[in-house]
Amino acid sequence: MSYSLLAGGKRIRPILVLTTGEALGASSATLMPIAGAIEMIHTYSLIHDDLPAMDNDDLRRGKPTCHKVFGEALAILAGDALLTQAFHILATHDLGQGATQQLLILQEITRASGALDGLISGQVVD
Repeated sequence: MSYSLLAGGKRIRPILVLTTGEALGASSATLMPIAGAIEMIHTYSLIHDDLPAMDNDDLRRGKPTCHKVFGEALAILAGDALLTQAFHILATHDLGQGATQQLLILQEITRASGALDGLISGQVVD
């Protein structure tokens, strides 16, 4: 998990969460769990996208992909664990807006990550 999550990259998604949230008045402390969860979801998608059954990439940003270093089974599990951990963070951290707002955040992120009009459907099209 850490091999892929901590690899070099732009981190544009967490930066967007932080700058947008701060512009709307949220504190960085409140936004950090959301930003981290978004990066975990993105990293999960990259690990799975690189797998032999998908794009079968050997390298990501010049480094061997997760499945090339640790094998396909562990890469799948690393991606699955990152996705699950992201939702655990979103469900258990105080996001500063109460339970109703936290549920709305979870609903939007699961929709954007999902099969109908989210990340999974994009992978199907790809």
